[in-house]
Amino acid sequence: MKLKKPYFWDLPKPNFLSYLLIPFSSPIILRNFLFKFLKKKKPLNIKTICVGNIYLGGTGKTPLTIKIYEILKGLNFKVATVKKNYSNQKDEQLLLKQKTSLIISKKREDAIYQGISQNYDVLVFDDGLQDPKIDFNIKLVCFKSKNWVGNGQLIPAGPLREKISSLKRYDAVFLNGNLGNFKKIENQIKNINLDIKIFKTFYKILNIQKYNLDLEYLIFSGIGNPSDFKNILLENKFKIARELIFPDHHNYSLKDLEEIQVIAKNESLKIITTEKDFMKIPTQFKKKIDCLTIDLVIQDEKKLIGLLTK
Repeated sequence: MKLKKPYFWDLPKPNFLSYLLIPFSSPIILRNFLFKFLKKKKPLNIKTICVGNIYLGGTGKTPLTIKIYEILKGLNFKVATVKKNYSNQKDEQLLLKQKTSLIISKKREDAIYQGISQNYDVLVFDDGLQDPKIDFNIKLVCFKSKNWVGNGQLIPAGPLREKISSLKRYDAVFLNGNLGNFKKIENQIKNINLDIKIFKTFYKILNIQKYNLDLEYLIFSGIGNPSDFKNILLENKFKIARELIFPDHHNYSLKDLEEIQVIAKNESLKIITTEKDFMKIPTQFKKKIDCLTIDLVIQDEKKLIGLLTK
């Protein structure tokens, strides 16, 4: 989904524009109401984990999916990841295919049949908490701690697919990024679901040694939260002279990439993009563009292993 977030989505409280849009949230409200009465099936003969969100876009689902895949594989489970085949999410599919054993299907139920036929022990779904048919064994919800639930309203008045009260149906919350407001968020979550597990996560750069931090850089990205990409560079002392932001899941044209390289050349800048964006760049442009390789760090990984293996 190509999306440029309205600025008022992440205000602490709804503003006038948000209140005007609340009536247009009616379809989401109706869907969520009916969602409670659906008879969802828990798959037999295979375990399923869903890494999803209730905040629309840019919450770090794919890095967490990859991390859980790596953890389970390290515990000797035969595991695959699953991505529903959305035409505008090829970047995430490519990233998952490079780093995991990936099943792509038009329907998530078909992926389950594939997983069973290939004798997998566990399937880790990248997205799908709102799937009307599947009752996953473990349901994980991702947030950026900086944005949390934004103004708390449903789409289009705010950024939420479901109200925050839906956390009572889920097993764990993952909060990524600066955690200065952690205690406040934790209290809010525990008031909804006392038993839910809460994990703090952050990103670290794996290939920082290849960069000269004395040089200046042009950065570009087409991801849900481009500020995350910029912030991790600034935290690691990169000098950012220019930033170009494209819509989430943007498909780069030759013109886009030529313009990026012209700007960088004219201003004597090195170019960096995200790993996900790099996947979509034609080979002829990759020689002059670097990508940042990151790893997701989970602060209490042993607690997560306990949740997954029990």
